[in-house]
Amino acid sequence: MATNSISDRNYLPYRFSVEQYYRMAEVGVLAPDVRTELIEGEICDMPPIGCRHSATVSWLHRQLAKAVGDRAWVFEQSPLRLSRHSEPQPDLMLLRPRRDQYSEAHPTARDTLLVIEVSDSSWLYDLEVKMPLYASYGVREAWLIDIGVKTLNCFGAPHGGAFVEQTSMQVPGPLVVPSLDIAVDLTELFDFGRYSVS
Repeated sequence: MATNSISDRNYLPYRFSVEQYYRMAEVGVLAPDVRTELIEGEICDMPPIGCRHSATVSWLHRQLAKAVGDRAWVFEQSPLRLSRHSEPQPDLMLLRPRRDQYSEAHPTARDTLLVIEVSDSSWLYDLEVKMPLYASYGVREAWLIDIGVKTLNCFGAPHGGAFVEQTSMQVPGPLVVPSLDIAVDLTELFDFGRYSVS
C-alpha cells in the first residue's frame, strides 16, 4: 500500500522573523497603510483605530506622563521587540529611561515597566493572545482596558507563560505601578469625555 510521504511527516507552519517582516514592508509586500504586528512569526492584522480607542489612549498617555515625570518614558503604539519572531505594538508602554532614548533599538521586555492594551473590538485577541505573549517574555505588568464594558484588568507576576496575579475593576481610582511605586490617577478613565476643557 502506497503512502503519501508528505502527509506522513509533521510540518510546522513557516514563521517569519522580525527582519523578514521589515523587509516585506520595505519591498512593498506589506502595504504602508495596513496596520499589522508580528506575533510568534505570524503577521496579524490590527483593527482600525476608532475615535473612542484613540481618545482613551491619548488620555492615558497624558495621565501616565504626569505621574511618572522623568522616571520613565511613555511610548504610544510603538514596537516592542520580544524575540526574533515577535514584535507586537502595544497601545502604550511605560519604559525605563535609556541613554539612547530608544533611538538605536526598539524596547525589549527588560526595558518595559508596564504594557497597556486598550480594547474595543479586539478584547478576546488581547486577552488570549497578547497577555500570554507578554507574560511568556517576562513583561512585568500589563493592563487590559475594555472600553466596551468599562473594565480595567491588571495582570502581574509573570510565571510559566502566564500572569499569576490578576485583578479587575470597573471604577478605577489612583492605581499604583508597582515597578515605580507611583500612582496614576485613573478616576475619569471611562468618563473623561463628559468633562469639557476650560
